[in-house]
Amino acid sequence: MNDLSPSMIASTVTSLGEKGLDILLSDGQSYYFNYYWLRDNCLGSFSTVTRERSFDIFHLDTAPRATHAEVQGDMLVVSWQDEDEVTQTPVEWLSTYGTGKPRRDPADMERVAWFSDHYPSVPRFSQPQLVADPKARAAWIESLLVHGFAIVSDMPDSDEGLTQTAELIGFVRPTFFGTYFDVRTHIKPTNTAYTAGALELHTDTPAEEFAPGIQFLHCRANTVEGGESLYADGVAVANDFRTRDPEGFKLLSETEIPFFCEHDTYDARSRQTVIELDQHGAVSGLTISQHMADIFDLDQKVLDDYYPAFCRFGRMLQEEKYVMHFLMKGGECMVFDNHRIVHGRAAYSATSGDRYLRGCYVDRSEMRSTYRALVSEGRFKE
Repeated sequence: MNDLSPSMIASTVTSLGEKGLDILLSDGQSYYFNYYWLRDNCLGSFSTVTRERSFDIFHLDTAPRATHAEVQGDMLVVSWQDEDEVTQTPVEWLSTYGTGKPRRDPADMERVAWFSDHYPSVPRFSQPQLVADPKARAAWIESLLVHGFAIVSDMPDSDEGLTQTAELIGFVRPTFFGTYFDVRTHIKPTNTAYTAGALELHTDTPAEEFAPGIQFLHCRANTVEGGESLYADGVAVANDFRTRDPEGFKLLSETEIPFFCEHDTYDARSRQTVIELDQHGAVSGLTISQHMADIFDLDQKVLDDYYPAFCRFGRMLQEEKYVMHFLMKGGECMVFDNHRIVHGRAAYSATSGDRYLRGCYVDRSEMRSTYRALVSEGRFKE
């Protein structure tokens, strides 16, 4: 009878083959590792200065093959044929990569859908605290990964204040509107947002081939009559649409449609699916904008089914169950996932007061990168 627990089993190399070796790890399971992989991913293959791979496997004259391998402490130590080289690989890495599955990503979090009653529960953070406290920044980014929306208060009333806040997550990402944009009434508007009219629920810059991921809307002043902000969680709506209308969901998540943004100095075009799925097949967000949807150039027979599904989903986005209504206050910054959260506003009276928002974007990949750096240790540093 074997009464050893997995934690009591020592890691042991059990056989050396022509192309790889077998090793019994402490979980009691035997795993196979390819020699190329072992040679390419030993500790000595990475620079502790650049934290990049410094070994170039392309320059090996012959296929790597082990002449001897054993576990010494927490390292797999391998001697190589045709090389005057002994390599060490952490057994922990072997446990991570032995199943052929991606290593855990701390930024890959399950999204929590929210609905029209969410405003009292919106995660809120003070800007000075975010600047001063890395743990607060991590909690802020986690709320964006999970909920897609957060409010930052106590913002400095300056252009620099917005830049400082955005750069806590990543580099400010320009679009065809520029590096920053100012939302106020323009005499000759180039965008519906630059009028006092109502603005339908949408995601920003869908005509970009890769639309920016995280949007910052810094409210510098809001004393007008009207102009209520509208926000909805695209994940919540699309998840329900998947149940309510499976065929429509399939069309909107698989069929790309054209978007555009055209003016005197730019002509941006892209093709996007309205519903975005992640690597797990879960809904990760939306790309939708009535005022930037191009003329649909799909086969007209396809449009027989696509247009009704598109309209059913568009009407669903506006249902009371999903849309959160509130008035932004001066000194607040709305921070949200532009690939997930649809936003808009009610019409307002341009002569009744002052309404000024300044905005910018950061890419989602930058946000995930910053979060990983805040919550996890690097693998290759000294």
